[in-house]
Amino acid sequence: MKNSPLTFFKALLSVPIAIGLLYPLLNPGASGGVLNELKIFGSAISILIVFVFLLFVLFYALDLIKLLNLVSPESRNVNPNSVWLMFLLPYNFIEDFFIIFHVAESIEKEASINSKLSSFKTFGKVSGFGWCLAQIVSLIPNDFGSIAGFVALIFWYWHWVFIRKVNKTLLA
Repeated sequence: MKNSPLTFFKALLSVPIAIGLLYPLLNPGASGGVLNELKIFGSAISILIVFVFLLFVLFYALDLIKLLNLVSPESRNVNPNSVWLMFLLPYNFIEDFFIIFHVAESIEKEASINSKLSSFKTFGKVSGFGWCLAQIVSLIPNDFGSIAGFVALIFWYWHWVFIRKVNKTLLA
């Protein structure tokens, strides 16, 4: 198992993420944070918001998997099914950086051999790493964390639009 030390490292980095996710539950008096933001809407609407968000994450993950299946096997930096790790809390907060890196590297490798991608000069690292970093900062239970959560959504949308554009180009 050549990746065991890396997996252990990712799991270790997930511990502070888990603490950040649990902090609002352990300290209900803390201001801000996603739980306080959801309280504004009430339980039923909050559950609906979380469900819709997870549905969007599912569609995003499917687009990433599609992209990794569309690039040639020689260009593929990672198994497309590894994208499902995006749903493994709290590990996903760390794993997302690696998924973004591997997807971007796969697009870049494919661009070097596939003329369809010649118009792409960037490969999604800025928007991808932007949303990964902002989602971690969003765990800070104050207004700064709330702003970071909003920024994460913007970067995530920007990255998703890019991924869909690459998919469309590869399918053409």
